[in-house]
Amino acid sequence: MLFGKKDIIGLDIGSGSIKVIQLKETKGIYTLERLGIISLDPELIVDGSILDSTRVLETIKELVLTTDIKAKNTTLSVSGHSSVIIKRITLTEVSEDELSESINFEAEQYIPFDIEDVILDFQILGLAEEEGMIDILIVAVKRDKINEYASVVKEAGLIPVVVDIDSFALENMHELNYEFNEEANVALVNIGASMINMNIIKGGVSVFTRDSSVGGNLYTEALQREFSISFEDAERLKEEGEIEGVSTEMAEPVLNIASNEIVIDISRSFDYFKDTTNYENIDEIILSGGVALIKDFPTFLAERTGTNVSVAKPFNNINIPDSFDPEYIKKIGPFMAVAVGLALRNEGDK
Repeated sequence: MLFGKKDIIGLDIGSGSIKVIQLKETKGIYTLERLGIISLDPELIVDGSILDSTRVLETIKELVLTTDIKAKNTTLSVSGHSSVIIKRITLTEVSEDELSESINFEAEQYIPFDIEDVILDFQILGLAEEEGMIDILIVAVKRDKINEYASVVKEAGLIPVVVDIDSFALENMHELNYEFNEEANVALVNIGASMINMNIIKGGVSVFTRDSSVGGNLYTEALQREFSISFEDAERLKEEGEIEGVSTEMAEPVLNIASNEIVIDISRSFDYFKDTTNYENIDEIILSGGVALIKDFPTFLAERTGTNVSVAKPFNNINIPDSFDPEYIKKIGPFMAVAVGLALRNEGDK
């Protein structure tokens, strides 16, 4: 193993919680080695910006300690409509080396930031429909956004070796755990505490991505206002459906209003996808994130969008040793979709 691939962990730093996963690969078969999740106080990360780096890095340290992770190399991810730009464009066919030299010039017209203020990468997707052209995926992330997250990870004693995008991590998770369907438009929708990450894939290729600043905090804030309860009690009410003094019947109308706001945002993204691409329909929605566990939300989303909805199973094709509680793994699965996708990355990946 001295010259073999170093172990790598997937670290998903969300605004509501931090998740970590370590997998072991043997001949293409993945086995779960380490896993952990720890909640964050709501004021530490707001709108994707780390407001209290000291407490965030201390939380990462605690998570690594409690999960007994020894590996240092880490894949992390970023997202956010104001700091991450993903564009699919078509260019005259050139080699990857030629494109590397000209990508800044090509990307400048699509990026609403100073090109010097971003870290830019690209992926050649393949030949375009038009002869002599290729489809390119361009990703630009504000440099200070990456530095912000990478610095916290470093200060926590880890080594960031890959910085991914949340929506692409979802794609990695899907590729491992789901059957390939060349014709279907599959929407991977991750709804966290304060953000929705969406990646619509067709034939194993991303055709549309979008982040929006809507998430499960809508439920928590609405419950706090309606019943004058603490953040912690509102979170428990959201997850369990009732708490002392607030019945399920009392909470349900408030939860439904928040669900409706989230579904409106998702439907708006679907409409934009249909208006701006040649693909007409969404055939399936695979839902992840904490909101996937809100009672009746998957059914509500299916009814409102007229689309089949299933809750993500990120451990579907991962071996789970007997040392893990299978019921716990099943329960937290939807939370871990991005972390699983990150743990599948290798150092040097594009």
